Amino acid sequence: MRLNRTGVIASAVYLALGLSWAVWAGVPLAGGWIVVVAVVGAFIPGAANQVTLARAYLAAPLFVYALEKGFGPIAVTVALAGVTDLLDGTIARRLGQLSNFGGGLDPVVDGVLMGGLVIGLALGGTFPLWLALVVIARYLLPALAGGVLFASGRRPTLRHTVTGQVSTTLILVLVGGVCLFRALDQDPSGLLNAAEVVIPVATAATYAHLAWALGRPVAAAHS
Repeated sequence: MRLNRTGVIASAVYLALGLSWAVWAGVPLAGGWIVVVAVVGAFIPGAANQVTLARAYLAAPLFVYALEKGFGPIAVTVALAGVTDLLDGTIARRLGQLSNFGGGLDPVVDGVLMGGLVIGLALGGTFPLWLALVVIARYLLPALAGGVLFASGRRPTLRHTVTGQVSTTLILVLVGGVCLFRALDQDPSGLLNAAEVVIPVATAATYAHLAWALGRPVAAAHS
C-alpha cells in the first residue's frame, strides 16, 4: 500500500478531531494513539475502509472513559462505533469497494476497539482482568492466523464467520450491560457471572469454527 488521497484527507480530519478531543479531555498522551492510527490510515485506500478505521480511533476515548468510569461517555462512544459498523459495509457496496482487505480490516479494528474498552474497564476495577484478556485473545488470535496465512503465500477470503459475529454481539451486550448497570448504580455481579461463562465459551466456539474454516480446501474465512 502507498499514500493515497482518500487516506490522507481522512487521516487529516480524524487527526484534527482526535487531537482536539485529547486536549479538551485533558489526556494529551491519548493523542499519541490518534497520531499512530492517522499515519497508518494515510496508506489505507477507500472511503469505506476509512469509515471502518474510525473505530480504531475511538479506542482511545473508550479506554480513557472506561479507566475513569465515565459510563455515559462510554455509551455514546460505543453507539458512534456501532454507526460506523453499519455504514462501512453500506458505503463499500454503494461505491463498489468490497474487498478482501476491507473484510480483514473490519474484525481487526473491532478487536482494537473492544481491547481499548475492556482493558480500560479492567484497570478501572469494573471488569475482571482475566476476562478482558480473553476478549483480547478472541480478536488477536484470528488476526494472527490470517497474518500467518498471508505470510505463507495463501490468500484466504477474509470475512466474519457466523460464530465470530455472534461472539462479538454477545461480548458487546454483556460488557455494555455491565457498564449500564454501573451507570445506574446497580449491582452487575449477575451479569458478570454470566459473562465469565458466556464469553470464554463464545471465544472457544469462534476458534473452533475458524480452525474448521481454515482447514477447508477452498478459500478460508477470517473471524
